[in-house]
Amino acid sequence: MKKLLPFLILFISFTSFAQQGIIKESLKVKSKLMGKDIKYSIYLPADYDKTNRSYPVLYLLHGYSDDETGWTQFGLAQEIADKTINSGDAPAMIIVMPDAEVTWYMNTFDGKGRYEDFFTEEFIPFIDANYHTRAKKEFRAIAGLSMGGFGTLLLATKHPELFTSASALSSAVRTDEDMMAMPDERWESRYATIYGPNLKGTARLTDFYYKNSILKIIETASPEKLKTVRYYIDCGDDDALVKGNMILHASMMEKGIPHEFRVRDGAHTWTYWRTALPEVLRFTGQSFHR
Repeated sequence: MKKLLPFLILFISFTSFAQQGIIKESLKVKSKLMGKDIKYSIYLPADYDKTNRSYPVLYLLHGYSDDETGWTQFGLAQEIADKTINSGDAPAMIIVMPDAEVTWYMNTFDGKGRYEDFFTEEFIPFIDANYHTRAKKEFRAIAGLSMGGFGTLLLATKHPELFTSASALSSAVRTDEDMMAMPDERWESRYATIYGPNLKGTARLTDFYYKNSILKIIETASPEKLKTVRYYIDCGDDDALVKGNMILHASMMEKGIPHEFRVRDGAHTWTYWRTALPEVLRFTGQSFHR
């Protein structure tokens, strides 16, 4: 027993230090702009209910056909956040994971869907009003995977006044040529409700499309405004989306927009995104530091 005692003390000390954050899944916020309730999940730091402090916020976006539980159930967001925060690699933060269904985090061409407006005009103010957040750009970040990577870049480049950093994982960045050559069946199933139905070839490249094209935004937006956000871009070398991400990287270099760019071994899988999340949290935490 005497030999075991030091180990027991060490174990108790470690477990008391390694505190666990709280996950609340599938909560609801009422949206007038969307005309319905929108679900979201949220990670609260371990000491959230024990102090009066306010926390920086990371909005963490899911991919196509997933929902607000994707990052918690498949991405192990709680376990990874606990480990990264407890090790001191990232500060304690609130992580908000909204459901975007298959909206691409955009408003639609016909104005019937207003997810971008919901996110910027209703959702962020709701989170700031109902949780202990540091409600300033300097303490608000965004990140996401695939469709959520696209949404991350879209929201950060169109609303740079809202976010201090944007981390896009395996983001669905496609060139004009990719969009024009897309099979009609895929266009109708994934993009018709967003950009317009029954469009083929160059007809898909509408003014609305260009206003929401990441590559076009980088090309035409004010570099000085874009530079107010720190960017982290990461895509697997076996991911079909790596080409678009490399073109994005080249375009940002050409415009002189600072960013971190990674191509690592891996594909379009949760295994890849789970290995990316710790670095996203570290990068986000560095952006919060002042």
